[in-house]
Amino acid sequence: MLISTILTILIIFGALQALVGGLVYVERKICAFMQNRIGPNRVGPVGLLQILADGLKFIMKEEFVPHYADKIVFIIAPAIGLVCAMLCFAVVPFGATDNPADADYITHYQFIIAKNVDIGILFIFAVSSLTVYGIILGGWASNNKYSLIGGLRSSAQIISYEIPLGLSILGVVLMTGSLNLERIIWKQASGGILEWNIWFQPLAFLLFMISSFAECNRLPFDLPETEQELVGGYHTEYNGMKLAFFFLGEYTHMVTSCFLMVILFFGGWHFPFIAEADMWWGLKLIVFVAKMALFIVFYMLVRWTIPRFRFDQLMSLAWKVLIPMTLLNLVAVMFVKEYGITPWVLLPVSLGILVGAGLIASQPESKESPLAA
Repeated sequence: MLISTILTILIIFGALQALVGGLVYVERKICAFMQNRIGPNRVGPVGLLQILADGLKFIMKEEFVPHYADKIVFIIAPAIGLVCAMLCFAVVPFGATDNPADADYITHYQFIIAKNVDIGILFIFAVSSLTVYGIILGGWASNNKYSLIGGLRSSAQIISYEIPLGLSILGVVLMTGSLNLERIIWKQASGGILEWNIWFQPLAFLLFMISSFAECNRLPFDLPETEQELVGGYHTEYNGMKLAFFFLGEYTHMVTSCFLMVILFFGGWHFPFIAEADMWWGLKLIVFVAKMALFIVFYMLVRWTIPRFRFDQLMSLAWKVLIPMTLLNLVAVMFVKEYGITPWVLLPVSLGILVGAGLIASQPESKESPLAA
């Protein structure tokens, strides 16, 4: 069992690094498609060896530490972000697992590092919240005002958006009765496609997705590293492998959030007639990865579609819009659970909350904000 776990950790660690390199290539190709140009095409067939060239570039670059930087913290900061992002993946099932209710009966390899963890979601949120330390310490240790501003923006952004991120999934937790990600998947798979949480919690999914964009520092919420304002933000002074560690952490965090969206709202590995509960684990793995890949592509399309928010708009969205909506959605779920009402009631309730919030937000302000002048 110990050897199997160690091998799984090594395979997952290596696969994530390779996946990140591939995602950089895919994102550059999608960027080129959105901007009507070609993208990487010089190194290898259709530019596929550009992945290797980028990796060699990071490795061969001279490691430079600014003279007035705090050298120890400057070096440690990128590792904090990467380690926390990798730790989050420890409890995320990336393929088929057996039903935790029958944990003593294992029919195949379990596609998870730490299986049957009853506080899986709590563990992910606890560890992912530590990634902000890597960003803010990197910005502070650089002794650069642009880097420091980027780090401060990131701390404010992550602290704010973790509240709606956590509140948005409480409805799913209440309906499932567990924080265990494997149990959440099996709860949806056992009832078929109509038991997927997306039907009962569409508003929660939307709020979770928006908060995930902010947590991963992805456009339109990439204020900590906005090039037009802060040159490179918190990693302005970084180069070589230290800069690569920041990128690895960011992309790993994005992969984890995509897996979570599939697990929490789209049935995980389940898909009707293709990947049912009693079918071959290979089909479940293919379906799971395909769903995750669709969300990653969606992440990348949004990057080149929606313009960046101002920082005051970013914070107002979290505190004035997302948090009240998540609280209303949570109250609705609690009401349904308390009185044993069919969960299908939550579908029109979610749409009603969304429409109501849109109508309120569309009302003209009483007076012009000084920031808009």
